[in-house]
Amino acid sequence: MRLAPLLTGAAVTALLAAGGIAYAVTQDDGSGTTLSVPAADSADAGFARDMAVHHQQAVEMSYIVRDRTDDEEVRRLAYDIAQTQANQRGMLIGWLDLWGLPKVSSQAPMTWMGMGDMAEAKDGSLMPGMATNTELDKLRSLSGKQAEVFFLQLMTDHHKGGVHMAQGCVSKCTVEVEKRLAQGMVAAQESEIGLMADMLKARGAAARP
Repeated sequence: MRLAPLLTGAAVTALLAAGGIAYAVTQDDGSGTTLSVPAADSADAGFARDMAVHHQQAVEMSYIVRDRTDDEEVRRLAYDIAQTQANQRGMLIGWLDLWGLPKVSSQAPMTWMGMGDMAEAKDGSLMPGMATNTELDKLRSLSGKQAEVFFLQLMTDHHKGGVHMAQGCVSKCTVEVEKRLAQGMVAAQESEIGLMADMLKARGAAARP
């Protein structure tokens, strides 16, 4: 009798996401009492909203560069980033749905981190590390090595901003499964920052100061 094929990585991620969402809503404190869901202005909700937006831009940049280069190393990295961050974005939005909280807030981005009064976002860059609309247009206009280098520089900045936000959730969030997801983001994105530094060096370039 043939065994069923192993689940693909995407399928496993989807199952884990579903389990994580359910756990995030039904976790208890060990006494059998279900904990209340986070408040709309909590760090848990703020991180979920803001990181969903942050991740969406990373997915967008990844798909742009896959159309602008034939380099398999860059295309593979872009694919991995797009798939990982799209899955995580789905988890974050799913939590907001199950918590019954709005996906958009009247508060400024990063308010949950005490940074709501930071300089007004300009040209589409809403949070730390996010590319501007002008930068995204430039990425779309480049090809080959130039596109690879600019993508790696933009994504390095993007990851640095994402790590800062995820560290904020690790410190401030109260939903344990969300804190663990944030800690995983820190580890994975710091690792990719190192990888991208090597890829930039191989192309005679470096991260932006």
